[in-house]
Amino acid sequence: MPGRVPLVPGEVRTTSGEGGFVPAGSRSASTGSGFSSGGSGFVGVHRRESLSVPPALADLLPEGGLVKGSVVVYTGASSLLSGLLAAVTGAGGHAAAVGLPRLGLLAAAEMGAQLGRLAVVADPGPDPLEVASVLLDGLDLVILGLNGVTVPLSRARVLAARARSKSSTLVVTNGAWSLPALRIDTRVTGYDGLGRGSGRLRTVCLEVSVRGRSTPLRKGRLDMFPCNGRVEWSTPARTPVETLKHAHHAVS
Repeated sequence: MPGRVPLVPGEVRTTSGEGGFVPAGSRSASTGSGFSSGGSGFVGVHRRESLSVPPALADLLPEGGLVKGSVVVYTGASSLLSGLLAAVTGAGGHAAAVGLPRLGLLAAAEMGAQLGRLAVVADPGPDPLEVASVLLDGLDLVILGLNGVTVPLSRARVLAARARSKSSTLVVTNGAWSLPALRIDTRVTGYDGLGRGSGRLRTVCLEVSVRGRSTPLRKGRLDMFPCNGRVEWSTPARTPVETLKHAHHAVS
């Protein structure tokens, strides 16, 4: 893995030192910063070690988080991808976004992401899978945009094996992937606070569907809303009323 990884055009960050990357064996297991790596409500299930996720999403996941060493297929609103990056980096982990040029770093920051712990490779070149494979060696979470590509089963198995051996979680989106451990689908279902053509946006509502290999389909709703100068995720019953005037970058 090269010693310098591009974050944004014109900027690089070294892979060692303060704010840099750490070896896989030294990665943090912290679950602070308001994020959760458990508490999904499943009783009597042995949970494997998982990455932190927004608490509202944890309630829908079979393991209460994204299992380390697994592959997850994601479709839908990019705002929740920003939430995953914020959860992992905000809890002390390290993450990367590969092949997602439209992913908003400002949106992730509004959700609490520590950008010094996040690498962004907007243009991974002709083989984004190889770039993701390298990054799995030293990061907790890699989100890979496939740009509509269907990944051959043989290649998917190789990358899944690498993620498992490195105890890193791979989230793939915008493409076709065979045999993931988990599928998460989201869609924006509405906005709260808007009147007839005008008004201040208070809440963005997402419908979330989660299906594992051996678990039944689970559905729920997440609300994105502002709280104390940040953007948070919650279930509808826990969403406070506040104008979403500082969170416009997170809406997608």
